Formats: sequence, C-alpha cells, structure tokens
Amino acid sequence: MLIDIGANLTHESFQSDIKSVILRAKESYINQIIVTGSSLNNSSEAEKLTKEFDSLYSTAGIHPHHAEETNNQIMEKIEEITRFPKVVAIGETGLDFYRNFTPADVQISSFEKHLELAEKSELPMFLHERDAHKKFEEILSSHRSQLGNVVVHCFTGDRKALFKYLDLDCFIGITGWICDERRGENLQKLVKEIPKNRLMIETDAPYLMPRTLSPRPKNRRCEPMHLNEICHQIALHTGKSFNYWAKNTSDNARLFFALPENK
Repeated sequence: MLIDIGANLTHESFQSDIKSVILRAKESYINQIIVTGSSLNNSSEAEKLTKEFDSLYSTAGIHPHHAEETNNQIMEKIEEITRFPKVVAIGETGLDFYRNFTPADVQISSFEKHLELAEKSELPMFLHERDAHKKFEEILSSHRSQLGNVVVHCFTGDRKALFKYLDLDCFIGITGWICDERRGENLQKLVKEIPKNRLMIETDAPYLMPRTLSPRPKNRRCEPMHLNEICHQIALHTGKSFNYWAKNTSDNARLFFALPENK
C-alpha cells in the first residue's frame, strides 16, 4: 500500500471523474491520499472531498502564488477549516521566487502567518519552496523549535538545500520530477542521500506526470495511481526495492500526518 501525500484533486481537470480517479488509485494500491489546499476556496473544497471519500485527507493553506489573498480574516477562515477532523496539515505555503506570481514581501508575510497558525494548532506543515532556499531557510529556522512535523514537498533543490532541510528535521517529498530525464537528473543522484525515515512520495496531481510512464496517458494528466511509478524510480536510483520504499514512505506518512493504519 502507498500513500500520496500531495494531490490537487480540487483541480478542475478532476471535476468530471473524481470517483473514477479515486477508484483507479485504490486499484493501484494507493490507499490514502492527502488533498492539497492552496487557497481558501480549494482548502474548503478539499475538506469537503474528505467527507465523500474515506481514503482522503486534506491540508488547508494558501500557496505562495496566491499569497495576496492572505490577510487576518482569511487566516481565521483557514483556521476554522483546520478544525475539521480529516484536515491533517497547514499548507500549502512557503516561498516561490521562480515564478514570482506575487511579490516576495507578500509571500513572506503569508508564510509567516501560516507558521504562526501551525504553532498555534500544532498541526504539521506542508511547505513549498522553489528558487527561494536562502530566505525560506532563514524564516523556517527562526520558527522551527515551535513547530511539529514539517515536509518540504516536491523537493527539486540542490545538495546544500537538501541537507539544510534535513538538519532542520524536515521530511522530504519526492514527486514525478525524479522521473524526468531532463530536469530530474540531479534529484536522481540525491535521492539515495535522503534517510529512509525522512522520505515521502507524492504525485502533485494533475501536475508532474512521470515521464517514464509507458504508454503515457493521452490526456497528459497525472493521477494518484501514478504514485507507483514514482516509487519504482526511487527504487531504481537508490538500489533499494519497490517494497522497501513502499513500506518506509507509507510508515513515514502515517507518522507525519497521524493517519490511521491502512484498511
């Protein structure tokens, strides 16, 4: 059994066939899925999905791309969502200086508000960082002693960033990026250096469809069922078995999010 720690199942591409998506995931031994919240609206939608499907849990937060949405009133509403029983983390939040869809100071302010909510709620954090390692690490370090579990999701950074996050006692989320022969070469080399008790896997569906899939889906949409391919690629690049990583990443996810045992 596998656990997908990050899938954007509120995305419009899943609206017409979400039940089939969940069924295909179960048939592919994806037993639990964390639905990512990245704005107030889809954090609420993600929570509602958890009521419809036993295998789903969710996060609540505002992605740095939507950081201009963040204010005290919105964060109060995010906090209300976190009180539902199947909401298991704060996020997606963090910094993204690659696309810069919102100004850096706005992203930083939003990130700080999420950190304060995580300290208050004692929930884990689901974090995003791209091309913002220095500032991200500086802010996270100043709060780390007050936080519980933290995962840097969809890690694509370099060796220095990886070990800084491990030194901060963070978990590392690996996506289909590792399946990309063009962009993922560095991650393919680094993955063997992630301790077995710090690695978790995710699809980030519908994004980052594994390029190693054969045949590739015609609709180009990544789904939770493709988590198996990510696990296979991690096995390939670490010299460990698929079953080794299936067990360890699932154990890590259950510990991190306080999930019940797989049924």
